[in-house]
Amino acid sequence: MTPPCAATVRACVSLSQDLAWLMRDGTVEYGPVPTTHGRPGQETPVGTFQVAWKDAVHRSSIYGDDMPNSVFFAAGGVAFHQGSLTEQSHGCVHLSPEAAKAFFDSLPVKAVVQVVA
Repeated sequence: MTPPCAATVRACVSLSQDLAWLMRDGTVEYGPVPTTHGRPGQETPVGTFQVAWKDAVHRSSIYGDDMPNSVFFAAGGVAFHQGSLTEQSHGCVHLSPEAAKAFFDSLPVKAVVQVVA
């Protein structure tokens, strides 16, 4: 399966497919992996972003949820992190424990992330 993102991105998310990939120079490095994303009214933003910061042991100050292996990439605290793959999020991209660790380890600050519908 070919990721639906630009070849220049480091991480790709397809909201319609509930899938994410790690990329390097246009080639899939890891994935696709299953995801869940924002619920109606708290949608995951679509666009191209840069990783702003990371926190291996993060707790949401708004929702009180644990967010292991958080990689923050969009305004409003939107991040990749370990989370439920059966329930929609408050805007973040949920990953399995294994995938969240892989994304955390592979995405440095300033890495380019693209989220497509």
